[in-house]
Amino acid sequence: MKILLTNDDGIYAEGLWALHKKFTEQHSVTIVAPDRERSAAGHAITLHKPLRTARISFNKGCIGHAVNGTPADCIKLGILEILDSRPDIVISGINPGANVGINVNYSGTVAAAKEAALYGVPSIAVSIGSHEIDNYDDAALFAELLTKDVLEKGLPFGTFLNVNIPDLPLKKIEGVRICRHGTELYSEYIDKRVDPRNRTYYWQGCDLQSSVDDSDTDDVFLCRNYISITPIKCDMTDYSVLEKLKGWKINKKLE
Repeated sequence: MKILLTNDDGIYAEGLWALHKKFTEQHSVTIVAPDRERSAAGHAITLHKPLRTARISFNKGCIGHAVNGTPADCIKLGILEILDSRPDIVISGINPGANVGINVNYSGTVAAAKEAALYGVPSIAVSIGSHEIDNYDDAALFAELLTKDVLEKGLPFGTFLNVNIPDLPLKKIEGVRICRHGTELYSEYIDKRVDPRNRTYYWQGCDLQSSVDDSDTDDVFLCRNYISITPIKCDMTDYSVLEKLKGWKINKKLE
């Protein structure tokens, strides 16, 4: 297989290296990743300054392409410029920290997979539900196993998989759950402060969810030590509301 790897934590991130180590055992792998951390960059792309790449040596001579842009920029450059031919699949991650619930909307990890799906390339976003991680290699192994299923069975155009894995050895994980992503808002706050020059500044923050309800969402299953897999579509149209809007007869306002 021809694999394109990226992330939003930067080319030196341990999770990216874990994927590279696993996939290079049997596959042709190219890394195109941000040159620095771009967490929560969402699906931003760079339009008003030039994109630059640098060949980076890591892990005893492995080569990657570091980009001064966003995760979505990396996918564009990888597919349109750096690779000689389209990859068979794109893997984005492994992100330290879960990308479940509403975080899917902000995540650069998820956005990279979404960008690949827009090009018609099968893709998977992979995250671990912890920030101090002991089991990158197990997560990378699961990502490789899932990749084989994706390439064998296929995904519809514009659909990718968002995968969240507990920070546990695979043998201690409860199982796999195919589920929807949650939409419940976290308890957010703005921390207002004053700097030494008496200027106001703000830190955004949120209280992490600690309770587990009975819903069938990605965040709930991850908290229960299951791997959650959610298929996500690039087409964000709400088709039920689309039909209702047609009944509003908005055209009559122009008469």
